[in-house]
Amino acid sequence: MDYLSKIKHWDDINVGDVQTFTKTMTQVDVTLWVGLTGDMNPVHIDAEYGKTTRFGDVIVPGLMVAGLISTVMTNSTFGNVYSGQTLKFLKPVYLGDTITAVATVVDKLEEKHRVVIKTECFNQRDELVIVGEGQEYIM
Repeated sequence: MDYLSKIKHWDDINVGDVQTFTKTMTQVDVTLWVGLTGDMNPVHIDAEYGKTTRFGDVIVPGLMVAGLISTVMTNSTFGNVYSGQTLKFLKPVYLGDTITAVATVVDKLEEKHRVVIKTECFNQRDELVIVGEGQEYIM
């Protein structure tokens, strides 16, 4: 893979730059996530239990959905180092939902050589499901 040509340097990144990534959440994704992380919360894996919750069904693990933010952060600053992330989970994500992660560069901190990136995830109804802020150290 020729990734060297994709590496972003300080002058390649500008306030207002936007990256997006879209994925539909599937049962296979959740099964793989549970196996990888050991997150056995029944609200994510047991349909009968999910029916008894305020969500009315199983929901996709929030951190799994937030993982899509990692993709857009990487694409925004390819070849650099993720140095922080805040998250606020606003709405549940269900199996079959199509989520679009959006990363928008909002500030460049010259003295720290870091960029601040607004991170958001929207479902197919354009509802905001996760919001946060990430930072990347630019080498």
